Amino acid sequence: MHLNESELPEGYLNYVWKKMIFLIGSLLFLIFSIAFSVSVGAVNIPLPEVFKVLIGNAQSSTWHTIIWNIRLPQALTGVAAGIGLGVAGVAMQSILRNPLASPFTLGISNAGAFGAAFSVMILGTGTMRSRAMDAIVINNPYTTTIVAFIFCLLATAFILGIAHMKKASPEVMILAGVALSSLFTAGTMFLQFFADDVQLAAVVFWSFGDVARADWRELSIISIVVILAAIYFFINRWNYNAIDAGDDTALGLGVDVTRIRLIGMIVSSLVTAVIVAFLGVIGFVGLVCPHIVRILIGDDNRFLIPGSILMGGILLSLSDTAARLIVAPHVLPVAILTAFMGAPIFIFLLIKGGRR
Repeated sequence: MHLNESELPEGYLNYVWKKMIFLIGSLLFLIFSIAFSVSVGAVNIPLPEVFKVLIGNAQSSTWHTIIWNIRLPQALTGVAAGIGLGVAGVAMQSILRNPLASPFTLGISNAGAFGAAFSVMILGTGTMRSRAMDAIVINNPYTTTIVAFIFCLLATAFILGIAHMKKASPEVMILAGVALSSLFTAGTMFLQFFADDVQLAAVVFWSFGDVARADWRELSIISIVVILAAIYFFINRWNYNAIDAGDDTALGLGVDVTRIRLIGMIVSSLVTAVIVAFLGVIGFVGLVCPHIVRILIGDDNRFLIPGSILMGGILLSLSDTAARLIVAPHVLPVAILTAFMGAPIFIFLLIKGGRR
């Protein structure tokens, strides 16, 4: 039987509206964070002038060049990457029923980083340069992403195997992720050992995740993958709610847990691979964002998934802006800030026992 809105209990309507207000407020704040990110930097541009440039009424050609060629693609890349990492993190936490899960903590990001480094250095899919702003230019993004994706899948298969083992607690899976991270980090170091000076400097610089190196082409590829993944995860929000209640409960409700878990992890791995292939490793965003949203609006994936999407965009956008301002005119890689922010929260979750 279908109930219209007037027949729904008042308590439930209040429950929904509080979460909708949070989502609408987060969307507005995300838009503001993008505008603010575009306006500040070595050259500050007033917000009204930013909007004039965006609508084509700019008076200054210099500002037009700064915004369209540098700041806007960087700001939008930060939002796209934040959304991708945020939605991948919240999906992994539901799929594995592990609040400590994320692409970074499970070693999937480092696996993708090794795959991308292997592709760039061994397969020649990237151009090595000694300039700071573009140490590695990916001239074959598809091959690089495919290789990174393959290694992400290897890490994912290992994690899924651990998840299917009896007594595979959240802590055990995280320890498995630590082992994978160490393994693939060692592999990347092995590649670096045989690199020449320019290659070594370029790969080390690239390993510091940063959104500044992406242009409109990279942004378009990342955005397409992230949008499709976000749509897929949102479509399956009810399935994830059922899995959160336990595999037996989900099976009783007609959810194909094995298929949902497998496809979800593959999609998460693809998102991670694309982001890592172009931007390097950006840690802890996928871990922190779902927990912030969970604290504010609860566990319901109908609201938790879009909330994590918005929070991921906000968090990485603000982190990138801060990275440009902290030691201006120098620019820090955004991964440094996310690590400083995420590490204490990760330790706190470990102390709590990693239980929601």
